[in-house]
Amino acid sequence: MTEQALALDLENTLYMDLKDGRVVIEMREDLAPKHVARIKQLVREGFYDGLTFHRVIEGFMAQGGDPDGNGTGGSGVNLPAEFSREKYVRGTVGMARSSDINSGDSQFYIMFARYPSLDGQYTVWGQVVKGMEFVDNIKKGEGPNGSMIGEPDKIIRMQVAADAKD
Repeated sequence: MTEQALALDLENTLYMDLKDGRVVIEMREDLAPKHVARIKQLVREGFYDGLTFHRVIEGFMAQGGDPDGNGTGGSGVNLPAEFSREKYVRGTVGMARSSDINSGDSQFYIMFARYPSLDGQYTVWGQVVKGMEFVDNIKKGEGPNGSMIGEPDKIIRMQVAADAKD
């Protein structure tokens, strides 16, 4: 086990298995306790297993977590915004929402690069600490909205590290 793995709080760490490997996400309960609690609940229910990355924009972000696979669905529970001063940098995990700031549900995105216009406007609830190269390999969409053509990449499985079987 690496020093970094030993330092992680397993109850606030997610394992997201993708086609190319495992992504380790440190959940930021200190920044967004309601979002982290809801994400953990959904993960433990198996909600994210098999869902697609329905919107992936080169140099911006990969978005998933929609059971409808088209950006319109969710788990049915909206969360109040938990904005912070945390910057949107490569590997930041944020909660997607509509124009209503309190509409975050189950959709999230992982940043490919720094994106200052998101700072303080969307809830940051995690940071990729290992496996960002696997996020980089997620199939990119087409056009300015990152619409998927053909079969999108999927989340094979997500687990809270404290519950992980492997």
